[in-house]
Amino acid sequence: MRVLIVGPGYIGLELGRQFVANGHEVFGLRRSGDSSGELRAAGINALKGDITEPSTLNSLPRQYDWVVNCVSSSHGGADDYRRVYRQGAQNLVEWLRESPPTKMVYTSSTGVYGQNDGSWVDETSATDPAAETSRVLLEAEQVFLAAAREQGFPAVVLRVAGIYGPGRSWYLRQFLAGEARIEGEGNRHLNMIHRDDVAGCIMAALERGVPGEVYNAVDDEPLRQREFFVWLAEKLSRDLPPKAPASAEANRKRGASDKRLSNRKLKDALGYSFRFPTFREGYAAELARLG
Repeated sequence: MRVLIVGPGYIGLELGRQFVANGHEVFGLRRSGDSSGELRAAGINALKGDITEPSTLNSLPRQYDWVVNCVSSSHGGADDYRRVYRQGAQNLVEWLRESPPTKMVYTSSTGVYGQNDGSWVDETSATDPAAETSRVLLEAEQVFLAAAREQGFPAVVLRVAGIYGPGRSWYLRQFLAGEARIEGEGNRHLNMIHRDDVAGCIMAALERGVPGEVYNAVDDEPLRQREFFVWLAEKLSRDLPPKAPASAEANRKRGASDKRLSNRKLKDALGYSFRFPTFREGYAAELARLG
């Protein structure tokens, strides 16, 4: 397959490595090209272009079997989100319209679900997030889903939970640094997925996903925040982090919610089998990596 990864960062770079290992021809599109050489080192052909600036795409090849859009915002504010995600989605659809791929996957976020009562959430659940940035991500989803519905554009949406893995285990770093805090009683649920499983879910969606469909990419076990820290403390023979007051306003601003995400559709429809089914297997691997 001839594959384009738009925004080959933390997830896209690992995905590209796996594609290359499977014998695919892989291209990585970045705004800054490949100044560090990490794409070339992974066997990925580097392309320079910016989906927020359509003119930068005009001279690039457009013929791909699979396309993955896993861009990220460098600044994080709502305005930047609109530019990178919503407008970038529209520009990407327009750019690929003349020669559409066989399948395209867009990595959204489970932050588009705003449930705050600990309830189970699946792809049919309401999407009413409190954070403005999450609402923008939902708008970007709608660009791709509308293109699939109205134009036959082969877009699939993956809503990805909290990602951890090599070099990106925020809770673990906070814990090791003595900076972790348990929010209130620690009852808020965490929903996680290892980096390698995100890449695996993307591959499954490219191979078997249905255009116009949405799938939750999350591991098998939502857990309460306190449970996670109890497990870490036992594994590392350390004390539990202290409690800190849970601030509803702070949680609202950062898009925190309390829900339990279901991956049943992804497992049943795409047949995906997780390498790290729960945080235990995934974080055990991270602890082993840290020595």
